[in-house]
Amino acid sequence: MRLPISLSLVLLAAALPAAAGPLEDGIAAYNAKNFDKAVELLQPLAEKNNDPQAQEKIGRMYHRGKGLPKDAAKAAEWYLKAAEQGDAPAAARLGSMYWIGDGVARDPEQAAKWYALGAAKGNPLAQVGIGYMSMQGSGTPVDFKAAADWFTKSAEQGDASAMLALGTLYELGKGVPKDVVQAYKWYALATVDDGEYEQEVFDRARRSRDDLTRKITPAQVEEGEREARKWKRPLKLSGP
Repeated sequence: MRLPISLSLVLLAAALPAAAGPLEDGIAAYNAKNFDKAVELLQPLAEKNNDPQAQEKIGRMYHRGKGLPKDAAKAAEWYLKAAEQGDAPAAARLGSMYWIGDGVARDPEQAAKWYALGAAKGNPLAQVGIGYMSMQGSGTPVDFKAAADWFTKSAEQGDASAMLALGTLYELGKGVPKDVVQAYKWYALATVDDGEYEQEVFDRARRSRDDLTRKITPAQVEEGEREARKWKRPLKLSGP
């Protein structure tokens, strides 16, 4: 049976991959570090279409001074527009800005609010942020178990800072049962430089691993190494 030409064209169009639009092209340009092109494509979407992904990337470029003048206050404004629409990366970055007072007045409660939004949506940066705040009792009550839970979620996505913090909690037995093998495992994994954090994070992880090595038995070190080798998730997820 022959199909009408119009129906055949509809079915053919449905079978073809969707063409990339300005959002996809803009994000691709951002990821390729072609920031001028990213601004050209994403700024109209952020301003006129109120697109949260475009707004988050515009915020990031203001924050980093890539493609746009470095301006933390403008970055915070764009992150807020995106976060209010539920964008998890924007919520995570806005939480960080409120925590340290970057481009906005320091406000731990606002930091916890935005970190919690991003963390609930699975963003690893937000998860490690709310984890630290729970551990320190900043903007939220002290809760080592909650901190350990958030660090675990973030560490399992490859976040080196979360791995380092989780190793510390296992070494001290805070929020989790004391377990030097698990502590060694997370310290060892945190020494892998994924490019996401300042070098100090990886240096601290190496020092923590080496200090722990001197306190535990060779058998425990060997077991920790085995546990680390079994861990196969990627070590960088959240992008540049």
